[in-house]
Amino acid sequence: MLERLFIQNYAIIAQLEISFSKGLVIITGETGAGKSILMGALGLALGERADSTQLRDKDKKTVIEAVFKTMRTASIVQFFIEADMEAEEEIILRREIQSSGKSRAFINDTPVSLVQLQQLATILVDLHQQFDTLELGNKHFQRVLLDARAGCLQEMTAYSALFVQSTAIQKKIASLEALLQKAQQERDYKIFLLNELEELNWTDGEARLIEEELDLLSHADQIRLGIGKIGFVMNEGEQPLIPQIRTMVSLLQSLASHHPSLPALVARLESSYVEIKDISNDLESLLDGISVDDKKMEQLNERLANAQRLSKKHALSVIDDLVEKRTQLATDLAVFENSQDEMTALQKQLETLHGQAKALASVLHKKRMAQVPILEGASNELLKRVGMPNASLKIDLKPIALSASGTEEVSFLFDANKSGRYESLHKVASGGELSRLMLVLKSLVAGSLEMPTLIFDEIDSGISGEAAKQVGVLMEELAHAHQLIAITHQPQIAARANQHLYVFKQEENGSITTSIRVLSEQERIQTIAKMLAGENPSEAVLASAREMMKGLVV
Repeated sequence: MLERLFIQNYAIIAQLEISFSKGLVIITGETGAGKSILMGALGLALGERADSTQLRDKDKKTVIEAVFKTMRTASIVQFFIEADMEAEEEIILRREIQSSGKSRAFINDTPVSLVQLQQLATILVDLHQQFDTLELGNKHFQRVLLDARAGCLQEMTAYSALFVQSTAIQKKIASLEALLQKAQQERDYKIFLLNELEELNWTDGEARLIEEELDLLSHADQIRLGIGKIGFVMNEGEQPLIPQIRTMVSLLQSLASHHPSLPALVARLESSYVEIKDISNDLESLLDGISVDDKKMEQLNERLANAQRLSKKHALSVIDDLVEKRTQLATDLAVFENSQDEMTALQKQLETLHGQAKALASVLHKKRMAQVPILEGASNELLKRVGMPNASLKIDLKPIALSASGTEEVSFLFDANKSGRYESLHKVASGGELSRLMLVLKSLVAGSLEMPTLIFDEIDSGISGEAAKQVGVLMEELAHAHQLIAITHQPQIAARANQHLYVFKQEENGSITTSIRVLSEQERIQTIAKMLAGENPSEAVLASAREMMKGLVV
């Protein structure tokens, strides 16, 4: 509920603060006293467009603050989660307007965008002004009203969840189809590329090995010649190296006993002899394994050339990256196959969800169809009570494909004068008629819907007498479970108030400003009597006002 409204430097309001009670809050006052200005200020706090011409003092900023006491309803909690803010029981909406026209919006002292302010405001307040059709003309709201009356809000919630799920899967399918279509166009070419790489069967590090082997083969003759010369020096020739070392070892061994340093030198020379003999043997073995193989060289050069060609084809800087490229192509083709499997699974899931959604949509359709004549009858009966005897509401269910609302589009049609021609509310209903129609419909669904604070600006336009009384009765009933704030000129409506606020003008520091105060019971009697008979009401009129406040007279 709206607990408090603070207004500073707005239009003819210097500064005022209003506290609101629960139930039915009625605002009255003389024409031009500033009642509509109050609604304009509240509208700014709820996110309406700001205008620097509304500043009373151009040297000061306008500040409007609306304080709400709320329960942590699902819609409020969801808003604060999405806004990344902490949900509290007290919510403060504040708007500041500079003389430049620039405005700032705050929720609980946190700067927010105007869109965020408006989103939260629609959860907290239903501001229905005389010439503002607002949500009543919204087909979503019309459908919610019908579903609330038909008692199928739970089914609608379940259906919405299924529809959201199926919509998400349809988006996935569409995205996957686009991916598969593109992949299909590339698939054959990728298979060709993969076959090339698999045929080559290149291995990591193979380029280095081939280059080493080619280097060996291209120098085979030189290597064989060099090793041959070394072998000849070691084992053949006029003075072969190995036999000479053997002779030197024997000579030193014969002298070793005659000098203490010689045994160690003998050991070292023997070790060198063994090492050189091993080197000779290894060179001989190596020589056996080296041969000039022109065919092998040709094969290796051809393989390296193929690898270089494919590397250039795939724009690779390193030949060995062909291994990774082959893996990537194989993965891409595997993803294509997996995507086809995923597509099949998603289509089956979508088919299942559609089946479930259709079943629930059928339940919704039956409940709605059953409720349509009941809601039409109840609405038309109440329209007569509130001074619209010739008005008639018709609810049309137009069959459509499976959609967010089910398998029908709900439309509220209106005939204000028994013309037999029903048209959309925006086309045929006046501001006052729409306000009363809104009151009628909301009174019929009040027990089924989570509704915010309801605010009606001059709902009594064009009515009086019994019709005004019935509007007051409906508002009183609706206010039992919801806070309802209304500006009125009708004593029959004002008499039903739980709180009566009176707006008046007064002179302050040489200028006129708007003020507001809560009326006592005696002041209410005087005010309602004046609404009935003008200034200086008689005792009979005062008595009528008292009885009216007790609901005894029109």
